[in-house]
Amino acid sequence: MTSGQARNDGSRLTSDSAGAFEVTHRLILSIAVPMTLGFLTTPLLGLVDTAVVGRLGDATLLAGLAVGAVVFDLIFVTFNFLRSATTGLVAQAFGRGDRRAEQTVFWRSMTIALTAGLATIVLSPLLLSAGLALLDPGDAVAEVTRTYFLWRILAAPASLANYTILGYVLGRGQATLGLLLQTLINGVNIVLSITLGLYAGWGVAGVAIATLTGEMVGALIGSVVVVSRFDPTARPTWREIAERTGLARLFALNRDIMIRSFVLLAVFLVMTRVGTTFGPVTLAANAVLMTIFLVAGYYLDGLANAAEQLTGRAIGAQYRPAFERALKMTAVWSFALAALTTLGFFLFGDDIVDLLTTAPDVRSSAYAYTPWAALTATTGALAFLMDGVFIGATWSRDMRNMMLAAFAIYIAALCAFVPFFGNHGLWASLNLFLLCRGLLLLSRIPRRSAQTFAAQ
Repeated sequence: MTSGQARNDGSRLTSDSAGAFEVTHRLILSIAVPMTLGFLTTPLLGLVDTAVVGRLGDATLLAGLAVGAVVFDLIFVTFNFLRSATTGLVAQAFGRGDRRAEQTVFWRSMTIALTAGLATIVLSPLLLSAGLALLDPGDAVAEVTRTYFLWRILAAPASLANYTILGYVLGRGQATLGLLLQTLINGVNIVLSITLGLYAGWGVAGVAIATLTGEMVGALIGSVVVVSRFDPTARPTWREIAERTGLARLFALNRDIMIRSFVLLAVFLVMTRVGTTFGPVTLAANAVLMTIFLVAGYYLDGLANAAEQLTGRAIGAQYRPAFERALKMTAVWSFALAALTTLGFFLFGDDIVDLLTTAPDVRSSAYAYTPWAALTATTGALAFLMDGVFIGATWSRDMRNMMLAAFAIYIAALCAFVPFFGNHGLWASLNLFLLCRGLLLLSRIPRRSAQTFAAQ
């Protein structure tokens, strides 16, 4: 039966996405390559924002932007489940051929996104105060952060809606659409960041307004495109969207993914907080180098997204061979890409630093720690891949527990390394955390896959 010949049995629409399927390199790359390109626009945006502010020649402005970015990470990571849970649940519904369930998950997630976004704006004064109190960046840096925050927070509903939209298209394996939407959001952001932040002279405020505009444009166009493609014969009722069992499963996933995301954010929050003790110059240098880490991370996220969709689809279809083949093949691609990325940053890391800031003291400080930032691609490759597998499989409890274990190792490493090695110890602890998180998740795969495919 083809998708055009799909049938409606009253509760679900079954199509040829259901059942056994073959995992090939072409299928993996058809998801990974467009999403890698799409995600690369995000660190490119980070590079542009950092370069725009960095070229103003004031380390305080760069540090204020870095602190502001951490505050928003702290806020939005709370709702990261809107992307992750949506992807996993939609991928499994796609594997079953259940179009009605796909749409139901989308509308549940979108309702939460818009409600949470509006609540975030209402609570923004408290959130800003809490973030500044937690990071304690100093008065001058805090003033820069405040300017950035007050503009960017207005994008909260659109930003969270974009999480849902991206989660839905990734769950269905529509990587090209995902690429177009990410490129649209970040493309608008980049153009306006340069125009308003640098040429118009608005500085940090211009960078924040650019983000606000990009998110709003992306949410509007993305919603229109996605909803217009819905099959009207599979449209769920409000009663189905609000159905208790489905909501309970979504909120259970949300809880575990939220805890996992908060702990991951805590890693970078602690890193930023410890970095402030080394002074504004080192803090600014770390901000520049974290951009390199984000490049590596988003570069690997494309393959993680392929793992999400294919493993989730395999579980929905209850077809273990596809699950195992997807795991093995995405691992090969991930480690090969990570090795090339690390090599590239080892060779050209200092040149990238020079592009990001003109401040001589920040450049000099960053050069010393560039090798640590380059290494994060390799130490983090397995962690990124395992995140994809566990999100697609909706094994959220294991994600949460293994993250907590890796965080404990990270804190122990900070206590052991930082007093003796300073900022080098800080970066070494981050690399150890990434490596341990991947290995801990990998150790859970045999048991969890055996339970999931027990009937086979």
